Amino acid sequence: MKKMWSPVKVGNMNLPHRLAMAPMTRNRAQIDGTPGELADLYYSQRASMGLIITEGTQPSDDGQGYLLSPGIYTKKHIEGWKKVTDAVHAEGGHIYIQLMHAGRMSHPDNTPHHRQGVAPSAISPGVQIFTAKGMQDVPAPRALSEAEITTTIADFRKAAAAAIEAGADGVEIHGANGYLIHQFISENANDRTDQYGGSIENRALFAIEVATAVANEIGADRTGFRISPGNLAYIGIDEGEHGLDVYRHLIPELAKLNLAYLHVMHTGNDEFLKEIRDFWSSSLLVNRFGRPLEDIDTDIEAGIAEVAPIGAWALANPDFVDRLKKDAPLNEQDRMTFFGGDSKGYTDYPTLNN
Repeated sequence: MKKMWSPVKVGNMNLPHRLAMAPMTRNRAQIDGTPGELADLYYSQRASMGLIITEGTQPSDDGQGYLLSPGIYTKKHIEGWKKVTDAVHAEGGHIYIQLMHAGRMSHPDNTPHHRQGVAPSAISPGVQIFTAKGMQDVPAPRALSEAEITTTIADFRKAAAAAIEAGADGVEIHGANGYLIHQFISENANDRTDQYGGSIENRALFAIEVATAVANEIGADRTGFRISPGNLAYIGIDEGEHGLDVYRHLIPELAKLNLAYLHVMHTGNDEFLKEIRDFWSSSLLVNRFGRPLEDIDTDIEAGIAEVAPIGAWALANPDFVDRLKKDAPLNEQDRMTFFGGDSKGYTDYPTLNN
């Protein structure tokens, strides 16, 4: 794992090694979207990961999908995130706030304005979502007008500026996992007949416009973008017969912006991953779903990726870097505490030193 422990420059950051903490929803924010009281401790405990990408953070009221997820669009949100970023920086880490608009993956009971979800088209994902009343069907969303799409892009831009004001090193735009940007990309979630639907180029346009707006606002070297090409396991998404062709158009267009990184949620199509590497000359983060621990550095050693983000291992092991270097055993993950709750399964995982 010699290359794993070599430093790397990503955007404007000089990182000490090739690991990063992947974004993970924890549902522990306050009811108004301000990060919870333990968020600064949770993230700072994991600062040795080098780069932390936070849980999905909504850029607007319309962007919220789940209960107790954080926001980054009010003064209180900024103040709450400032405590988090200060704590991470004090421990020598870097932190990107992930901007996540849930789109149709929402329920009126979960949002502050209790309105119908919005999406490229009025098509339900056909799944359920957790609410304070338990699991409920996700209602059909309302299709965004072209004027509302322009407003939504501005929401991403303003949220990015708010993240920087809160002390974040940058933002990651969530274009994966079945949420709003992914919905625009996917054939079965987008049946628009205007400039944002139909052709491959049109379905990629919203993603490109969001990335352009954010990069222009805070700098391309502080902007990352996450994708999950070919992964059909997420909440009713089907990218269609020519799904990968959308990415063959999207990724080179994003590459023109000189973003800090592209973050790929990878589920097994290694040939297409090699294509992505050819399209993308700056930093590539590859999070391989379900990889064994012994393969954690495979993509780095092969020159496919510069950084290997990890999720649940970092959740359960605040000192994952130290444990990996020492080949020490890992804490078991308590899946019952992944979403919601208090300190249990959040800030109480032991380190090798306690």
